[in-house]
Amino acid sequence: MTEAAAGPTGPGTVVLELGADVGALILYTPADLDGAEIEISRDDDPGARRTHSQVRQRPMATATAYAAVYPSLAAGQYTIWRDEHSPAATATITGGQVTSYRWPSDG
Repeated sequence: MTEAAAGPTGPGTVVLELGADVGALILYTPADLDGAEIEISRDDDPGARRTHSQVRQRPMATATAYAAVYPSLAAGQYTIWRDEHSPAATATITGGQVTSYRWPSDG
């Protein structure tokens, strides 16, 4: 899924809810994925619904990054989907922590 880019995210616009069994994922991507909706799903439940987040421009103090943020994820292992049928990677979410992951390169 691709939608029009929503523009840069301002400071304080993302709230991460962390807890004993809840973590978050920040998926850093190349700029050419700006506006893309990237889906993830839990590995321990094959029938689980996928959730998605839009890649957005994220201004930082010294640079600009592009990332999708998944703010409230139950702890566990997740598949990051390249498209509807192709997994791109897996990431492990730990309760009380923010997991950072970089989109895998194609080569």
